Amino acid sequence: MRHPASPSSAPPSSPVTPVVLCADDFAENAPISEGIAELAHAGRLSATSAMTLSPRWAPDATLLAPLRDKMDVGLHLDWTSPFAIQAGHGLPLGQTMLQAALGGMKPDQVRQVIDRQLGLFEDVWQAPPDHVDGHQHIHQFAGIRQVLLDVLSQRYAAHQRPYLRLSRAQAGYASLKSRVIALWGAAPLVREAAQAGIPCAPALSGIYGFEVAEGLYARHMHQWLQQAQRGVLLMCHPAKAALPDDPIGPARVQEHAYLASPDFLQTLNAHGLVLSRGRNLYTDAPCA
Repeated sequence: MRHPASPSSAPPSSPVTPVVLCADDFAENAPISEGIAELAHAGRLSATSAMTLSPRWAPDATLLAPLRDKMDVGLHLDWTSPFAIQAGHGLPLGQTMLQAALGGMKPDQVRQVIDRQLGLFEDVWQAPPDHVDGHQHIHQFAGIRQVLLDVLSQRYAAHQRPYLRLSRAQAGYASLKSRVIALWGAAPLVREAAQAGIPCAPALSGIYGFEVAEGLYARHMHQWLQQAQRGVLLMCHPAKAALPDDPIGPARVQEHAYLASPDFLQTLNAHGLVLSRGRNLYTDAPCA
């Protein structure tokens, strides 16, 4: 695979706004890993988040190895996937939400789970993650976020600390779904991360209901990019093919097709945007 070209190239005299485009769920299955790697090598992504409990993590990480210094690779902390359930700590999302809401997370057990997933990341990648976020946004849940912040502070005291994703929309651009996601811990994560000195991506975009229709994802992306402010993190979930057991598989395929298209680059350029690493944008700024 080739090294990525610059994903967007506005004229030299034009101001550019850096944004991060992060593909979630790397290593969940082969078509997801292959689709993310293909887009990354083409310069269509600037970050990805890996599911390290998956048996695919170690072999699939080789797809990203040539991009080690060109994109962010982080941990997609997992409590709700089949991998997490098989590992013994996981529960379906609804049960995880209920457990968090009722104060049922046990700190020592949460710490063991977080340490294990970070260890699996480091064993394969031979470096700390550039960032940490959560599968289905669980990293912000009560009982998980507090321990996560403590682990990151202690584990990476001598290193550049990974930045966190904040699951909150840009001011003035919150959809109903983004508001619901944010209610599950975005505001307290901001406060607690600031106190711990952990950097954060300031806002999250790319949230939709995974509906599939001709041209729908393109329209969504046009709107998100038009609204994008400096440093916003857009999440995406591309894959080269949809597996039968993947409930959002068709949406993944439509995302991959659009992100690989000339229209995506043209839209970036039209709005003066450039895909950038969050490591270069967030790590010197406190969470706020």
